[in-house]
Amino acid sequence: MLVNFKSDTVTKPSQAMLSYMLSAPVGDDVFGEDPTVNALQDKTAIMFGHEDALFCPSGTMTNQIAVQLHTTPLAEIICEEDAHIYQYETGGYAYNARCAINLVKGRFGKMQAGQVQAAIKQEYDWLPLTKMVSIENSCNRGGGTYYSIDEAAEIRNVCRDNQLAFHLDGARLFNVLVETGDKPEIWGALFDTISICLSKGLGAPVGSLLIGSKSQIARARRFRKVMGGGMRQAGILAAAGIFALDHHIDRLKVDNNRAKMIGAELINKGFVKNVRPVMTNIVICDLVEEYPVQKFIADLDAKNIQVVQMGPQAVRFVTHLDLNDAMIDYALAEIRKM
Repeated sequence: MLVNFKSDTVTKPSQAMLSYMLSAPVGDDVFGEDPTVNALQDKTAIMFGHEDALFCPSGTMTNQIAVQLHTTPLAEIICEEDAHIYQYETGGYAYNARCAINLVKGRFGKMQAGQVQAAIKQEYDWLPLTKMVSIENSCNRGGGTYYSIDEAAEIRNVCRDNQLAFHLDGARLFNVLVETGDKPEIWGALFDTISICLSKGLGAPVGSLLIGSKSQIARARRFRKVMGGGMRQAGILAAAGIFALDHHIDRLKVDNNRAKMIGAELINKGFVKNVRPVMTNIVICDLVEEYPVQKFIADLDAKNIQVVQMGPQAVRFVTHLDLNDAMIDYALAEIRKM
């Protein structure tokens, strides 16, 4: 038995999803003529109370397009220091948009409205102009922690008062929504643009969407094209996204609950220094110095349990729909024996 906790991106399409994909009507999306892509874009825009959306190959692309929409050369983005937009997008903010990034040291991936206010630059010639604030929800490197709607609204108020664009990297937003019970349109009302991923907990093989106004998405199509993201008969992939949104949102609660079970088991182990708050489908534990992280990963791998390193002594487990009860029980039993 192989139990893969590396990421929720490892999921494979179910037979039902594959059948739905194969039945999708398609066209040329670069001309805006793929009916399934158009249906997915309309569906997500309506879901979040916005005017339009754009289907892209990845969440990195949707985030990077948002940066280009909201900034100018010599401007800057404010984000938390563990944000995906800084940690895992190969410096794209500088490469694509020629802007800087202003990092805030938050807690478990989250920053507070007061920190955002304090980070805004004064308009001097020798400083970049602050143009954009981005938050990640849930926070990957924070261990799947999330902002409440009130916390996000406080940051929104800072952005509004200072004429700053507000972007949500919502790669795993639906894992948050099944915990809070918030409707997507409530979150949509707070942000100028939103990125959501279909290829993580929702289980689609490919794809993310950027959600915003009609004028923003019209510009976004040009950025997508110049980045090589113009896909042709992409409806086959978009169909997987429609299927995922229709069938896989509610079951994310199962993933979140399984993550909490793993976190509860790890916290009892003497070789675990701490477990970051387990709020969604990610568990990050920090090991004591006497147990090197590479050895812990190798020991689990010998039991056919796969995880990834997330820091000098940190390890991440991510639950997802390709795991079943037997796999979780086996992993818990093996951790218990360690």
